[in-house]
Amino acid sequence: MTAWRSKRSARTMATLAATTGICTSLLTGCGMLPGDARADEGTVTVMTWAPEGTEATNMPGMPAMAQAYARWVNATGGINGRTLRVLTCNDHNDSVGAARCADRARTEEVAAVVGSYSQHGRTFMTALESAGIPYLGGYGVTDEEFTSPLSYPVNGGQATLLAGNGHQLADHCERVSLVRPDTVSGDQLPRLLNAGLATAGDRGPAADIRAPEDASAYTEHARRALAGVGLGEDGGGARAAGGTGGGADGAAGGGAEGACVTAVLGGRTDTFFDSFRRLREDGPGVRIASVLGSVQQSLVDRTGGPDSQWEGAYATGWYPVSSDPRWAQMKSVIREHAFGDNRIDAADPGVQTTWIAYTVLRAALEHTEGPVTARTVRRALETMPPVDTGDLTPQLSWRYDDMLAVRDHPRLVNAMVTFQQIRKGTLAPARKGFVDVRDTLETVPGGG
Repeated sequence: MTAWRSKRSARTMATLAATTGICTSLLTGCGMLPGDARADEGTVTVMTWAPEGTEATNMPGMPAMAQAYARWVNATGGINGRTLRVLTCNDHNDSVGAARCADRARTEEVAAVVGSYSQHGRTFMTALESAGIPYLGGYGVTDEEFTSPLSYPVNGGQATLLAGNGHQLADHCERVSLVRPDTVSGDQLPRLLNAGLATAGDRGPAADIRAPEDASAYTEHARRALAGVGLGEDGGGARAAGGTGGGADGAAGGGAEGACVTAVLGGRTDTFFDSFRRLREDGPGVRIASVLGSVQQSLVDRTGGPDSQWEGAYATGWYPVSSDPRWAQMKSVIREHAFGDNRIDAADPGVQTTWIAYTVLRAALEHTEGPVTARTVRRALETMPPVDTGDLTPQLSWRYDDMLAVRDHPRLVNAMVTFQQIRKGTLAPARKGFVDVRDTLETVPGGG
């Protein structure tokens, strides 16, 4: 009997050794094994997801920033003595990938999904709601992030960016074309931009130019954008209806005066404007614009800096410009704990959103007594004092009295944007401080 037990023990140890080898391999490849989230009560497991390696918008810096944040807090004693473990997932920019990420979050029993990006809110939010998992600090690209009771957004999402972009362009543009994705989420953008343009009182709606997110060239869409502001390829052309009168800079009528084209195509925005530039090479200049995420400092740098087509362009963002000293701590963490990971760009609004989301998570965990679960994290988010993000946003709180109650966005707590412009190859503030677009969102037909 003793010999039998000894042989069985030996076989068990061999099996464990083999399993350990497999685990090591899997940990290297995808971060965690099922069950690890429950293995150690001194560990808090969360997840960050984003698309990587796709033909459309990619946000690899968001999971990379999450991992760097975890290394930083763990190197300094954790959060309330707890180790922070971050799982990452690639949603591949499709609903199947988003569903798989959400299913993994449920299987792992994560305490929260934090600082993530996905365009498939209907898919992932339903899965998270069924498991009671909070979605903290999503990028803000879907309606569900501003309607689900389990969502805790740190910015105003695409709604504030587009309303803010319209608000910013209303001061400079008489006629506007909007080039945007031909998707369900893209269908919401024109009315948001138009609400912002209407703040000038005499601005008509923008021409709505639908475009694919994964095209390699946009010549035809560029032609349509020019037609939308009343310009032909020769710089003259027939003017769009309602496009007569004085330009935004006081010039009367003709040519490109008062004509603006704004594009919101994520990673394909520069591809569009490259087609646009070639089409307009010999014509008078047309003002161009976008929102942060579709244009950022790294894009300006690699396309020529002050000599790039982006010089003078307007951009609307959620946060201060990346050169602002308020980003110093985040940049320090990237230098010391990202180990040269070139996926992380401190000027990327996705990376910035992840940083802010984890700042809020830390405050929530410090407010949590006893075991950390999805339920206790939700309770902390809804009861703790407003979170100071170092003036990168207004103080954030999701208590009932803090909701802004913008139609169709009942979870909105931050309607602030920043106006920026590319000057001498650098994104710089075009207006000091934050601009509140809550009132603009409240005028959007059918909700914001």
